[in-house]
Amino acid sequence: MKHIILSAALSFAGVSAYHHFGRQELSKWAPAGPNDFRGPCPMMNTLANHGFLPHDGRNFTKANAVYALSTAINFNTSLSELMWEQAIIANPGPNATFFTLDHLNRHNVLEHDAGMSRSDAFFGNNHVFNQTIFDETRQYWTAGILDAKQLANGKLARQITSRAYNPNYTFTATTEEFILGEVAAPIIVFGDMQAGTVNKSLVEYFFQNERLPSELGWTKKVNPVSLEDVIGVGNLIRNATSLLTPSSAAPHAKRWDLHAGFRF
Repeated sequence: MKHIILSAALSFAGVSAYHHFGRQELSKWAPAGPNDFRGPCPMMNTLANHGFLPHDGRNFTKANAVYALSTAINFNTSLSELMWEQAIIANPGPNATFFTLDHLNRHNVLEHDAGMSRSDAFFGNNHVFNQTIFDETRQYWTAGILDAKQLANGKLARQITSRAYNPNYTFTATTEEFILGEVAAPIIVFGDMQAGTVNKSLVEYFFQNERLPSELGWTKKVNPVSLEDVIGVGNLIRNATSLLTPSSAAPHAKRWDLHAGFRF
C-alpha cells in the first residue's frame, strides 16, 4: 500500500487547511450549509463540519482523507489510505480520484439498512441524522460507560426492527463486516481500546451534534490508530453479538430432543 505526501492535503479546495491541531482548531466548527453535501457517515460529516475535510462535502481525495483522519483522530497513514480506498467505490465514475458525501448516500454500496442513527432507505431518507432511530439504539446503552455488549445490543435491536418493518431489508455478510467497524468506532476513536469501553456522553454528543467532543474533555489518542487496532475492537463487537451464554454458566439446563420433541 503506497504512502502519499501528507503536505499535499494541506490545500483543500474551498476550505481552510489547519497546520497545527489543537483545541483551538476543534472549535472551528460549522454545520452544513444549504448547498453542502452530507452523508450517512457521522465521522465524515463531522470532519467536514470541523474543516478537516472540505466543508462543502465535495472533492474528497486520498490526500484529503489521510490529512483529515490522521490530524483529527490520529489514524495512521496506512489505515487512512485503506479507508479512502474502500470509500472511493461510492463514486460511480470510472477511475475516480475523489468522492463526495453525496456519493456515500447510494444505497447498499457502503450505506446500508439497520444503521445506528439513520433510517433505512426504504423509508425515504438514509443519510440525515434521525433522533428516533438513534434513541432506539441508545436505549440499550444502559450504563454511563459503554462496553462491547451494550454497543452490540443496540446493533442487534436495529437489525430486528429493520427486518420486521422494512420489506426491502438487506443485510449481507459483507454488510455485517462493515457494520462491525461502525459499531466499534466509538471505542476506537473516543474510548479505551484495551478495555473495550467508552464514555456514553462522548458518543451521544458526537452522534447528535456531528462534532468532536472536545468540549467534554476528549482529546485524540496519543498513539496512532492502526488497522490491527480496528480489527481487535471489531472482534470484541463480533463476539458480543452472540446471544448464547457459555455452557458452563448453565450446566444443568434442559435441552430439546429435536427428534421426539421431548425434554430430557
